[in-house]
Amino acid sequence: MAERGSTDPADTAERTRRRFARRQWRRRWLAWRYVAAIVVLLALVGGSVYALYFSTWLSVQGVSVAGTSSISDDAVREAARVPEGEPLATVDLNAVRSRVESLADIRSADVTRQWPDRVLVRVEERVPVAVVEIGGLIRGMDDSGVLFRRYRSVPDDLPLVKAGPEADVATLREAAVVIAALPPDLVGEVIRLEGETVDEIRLVLRGDREVMWGSADESDLKAEVLARLLDQPAGSYDVSVPSRPATSGQADAADR
Repeated sequence: MAERGSTDPADTAERTRRRFARRQWRRRWLAWRYVAAIVVLLALVGGSVYALYFSTWLSVQGVSVAGTSSISDDAVREAARVPEGEPLATVDLNAVRSRVESLADIRSADVTRQWPDRVLVRVEERVPVAVVEIGGLIRGMDDSGVLFRRYRSVPDDLPLVKAGPEADVATLREAAVVIAALPPDLVGEVIRLEGETVDEIRLVLRGDREVMWGSADESDLKAEVLARLLDQPAGSYDVSVPSRPATSGQADAADR
């Protein structure tokens, strides 16, 4: 019988072999763990690429439109020409926006992806501040002088801009600046705006009154000065130089 405390060489060898085997297994597991992580990562990337660019699950199934009032949603969709059935990730949003903004009634557009399968087109429509009669057609004009919507007749709530034969795009733009500077109550007094050139703008008001406006420079100040001048009965008001306004003549009180 072996003495107490003695070690059997066979048992010692077996324990050593087992410890070595465990260390070897741990080393292999550490190596394979990194390989497995790389395989999983590649699988995830490959699956994402497939889902984004090849799967019908993330393809365009429709176009949502927001912000319209005077123009129809279908008109916006038709202009957008978003390719349905194609991957949502590859849709050229800038191209869609440019096509929508080519519509005369649209001031600006914002186009975004709505995952998983839609495109959202949010628009801001132009707002008319006046109407312009050109070539027998009555067109709306926004505050930047852009012509868009057509009207059968001059609306009661919008002043008419009459451009002279020498008027150009710059003249219309100046006229728009003038109209946009007027407060709402004063816009209601304007029958028409006449512009021969950018420096010769004149307002015709109700009550057979007229306002010599000059250019669109300092239009906000001119509007403030005119609002105060209108308290004085007169037939003609001159705010072309707002620091030196003038009045003359008598207004037709019966029409005011």
